[in-house]
Amino acid sequence: MSDLNIFIGRLKKIGINLELIGNYPWVYLNKINGKNVKETFQSDYGFVLCYQSIVVVDPNNGINSNVNFSDLTEIFNTIRKYMKLRQKKLQRILK
Repeated sequence: MSDLNIFIGRLKKIGINLELIGNYPWVYLNKINGKNVKETFQSDYGFVLCYQSIVVVDPNNGINSNVNFSDLTEIFNTIRKYMKLRQKKLQRILK
């Protein structure tokens, strides 16, 4: 299991669903809990979550690739920002 799968799985356990899109070697953060990410980070095209290195095919473990996260602090700040926007929207609906 790659580091990216572990990262996505752990966030999913706490209620944060990420949708990613890729253009090798970049992996972009496309949506956070269904909300489109509009910021760009380390790219002109989208928010770069991580970079994939060479893919290794292991007959026992399947396909694995190493990932290098762009900037974890910036990633979590963006996730927090979109979670706050969602909470504000829910509060307006409930009032």
